[in-house]
Amino acid sequence: MSLYAIGDLHLSFGSDKPMDVFGGGWNNYIEKIKDGFSHLCAEDVCVLCGDTSWGISLEESLEDFKFLNQLPGRKIILKGNHDYWWATAAKLKAFFEGNGIDNIDILHNNCFVYRGAAVCGTRGWLMDGEADAEQNGKIMAREVSRLRTSLESADDSLEKLCFFHYPPRFKNMVCQDIIAMMNEHRVKNCWYGHIHGYGHRFAVQGEVEGIFYKMISADFVNFIPQKIM
Repeated sequence: MSLYAIGDLHLSFGSDKPMDVFGGGWNNYIEKIKDGFSHLCAEDVCVLCGDTSWGISLEESLEDFKFLNQLPGRKIILKGNHDYWWATAAKLKAFFEGNGIDNIDILHNNCFVYRGAAVCGTRGWLMDGEADAEQNGKIMAREVSRLRTSLESADDSLEKLCFFHYPPRFKNMVCQDIIAMMNEHRVKNCWYGHIHGYGHRFAVQGEVEGIFYKMISADFVNFIPQKIM
């Protein structure tokens, strides 16, 4: 029984946005995902760090969820910037139950306990150069609040692991409020996705000021869920 993580699967069984059109590592990516998950067993857990489905509604994403449901292991999903299907936790749970999706849980203002550790997280935010300072500030404050709620829902006796869609650090950008919240709760490890292609070379990896950062975008890790513990 192990814990894994991967981000940015960009499934599109119910929509017409196959990632194969980008070529390179995305060629035949569905088969790569199947092969990557084949190393997991039913008792394993995998955190999916956002951008799971291109569907713009739950109905359009249903075939993507059915595909995930058939892969080995339990999945914990958090929101990415392209997850337009995302809804309230209650609506997501009801939709999954109504469609026989029985091995997907939702990480949103909560945490999950796994072998003495707490799986915590939120989407996060990269400052949008096209948005004004006020809008950026509101979005960041909302994400920090959600991260706080997630971290505070975990018992302090547990090691707290953080998962994001957006990187807390990228190039010269630093999300100080998110990092401060991790420091307040003594988080030592975090995982994130979102970054693709040329952006890989600018990803922050390794320890920076006491926190160890790991990028797990699917195309960066060759579509293989990364073992955490």
